[in-house]
Amino acid sequence: MTIGCAAQEGFEISPRFRRTVEERIARLERDAEYDEAQLARLDDIDHIRRHIRLVTAERSEALRMRLFLERARTRLPGPMIAL
Repeated sequence: MTIGCAAQEGFEISPRFRRTVEERIARLERDAEYDEAQLARLDDIDHIRRHIRLVTAERSEALRMRLFLERARTRLPGPMIAL
């Protein structure tokens, strides 16, 4: 199977893309903390359930992106000046 081999070999991403993903992870985790703190202010049980699902989705997306970064290697930038 080529799918299993490709997953084990890993892949390369640019430093800029890695930074973008890391920023997105930080934003998701920050939003999840904020949204979780807002649960105490909610009264309606259905709204609370939806809000808990939102927090769960934010955290699971952050985890999925972290796992992606663990499997990825960061490509070294090319030389700026031709030698």
